[in-house]
Amino acid sequence: MHVSRCDLLRWQFDLIWSLFDYHLERLESEDFLWEPASPCWTVRQDANGTWEPDWAEAEPEPLPIPTIGWVSWHIGWWWSVTIDHLQGRVPRERTQISWPGDGNAAIAWLRGLRQDWLTVLDRLTDADLDATAPFPWHNDTEHTVAHTVGWVNAELMKNIAEIGQLRLLRSGSNGS
Repeated sequence: MHVSRCDLLRWQFDLIWSLFDYHLERLESEDFLWEPASPCWTVRQDANGTWEPDWAEAEPEPLPIPTIGWVSWHIGWWWSVTIDHLQGRVPRERTQISWPGDGNAAIAWLRGLRQDWLTVLDRLTDADLDATAPFPWHNDTEHTVAHTVGWVNAELMKNIAEIGQLRLLRSGSNGS
């Protein structure tokens, strides 16, 4: 049986998403801004009501532990920019992507990004996978769209594991 590379990458994404959906269905509003330790990165509302992530251009030492809100923003940021690139749109800057403002809105946002990503995946052919990737490898002609799709799968799986672990830690600590 021959399975195309597109089919394999889509199967892998669907498996990863099923693991994410497990956690998304169990997240509570309070989970998103629970700070597990200090230092911590989270999302904070600015004077205009926009939710902005904590950020540093160079990774601080010690590395802050993120909240689920911050990780969900992080997923939304890199995924939105990746979709922009693969759809041929001008990619947004990090500062143009803010967190939606609460847990339910964040979950809806992430599920919407999933739908956008499925649109990208469903239009790709195996030949498309061989094209030079516009992102996340800048000015690199050795990485292909297939590498980008594989990177999305890996990055999403890593972020899902972080969210799952934070959710379990909060549950085990009674949310304090």
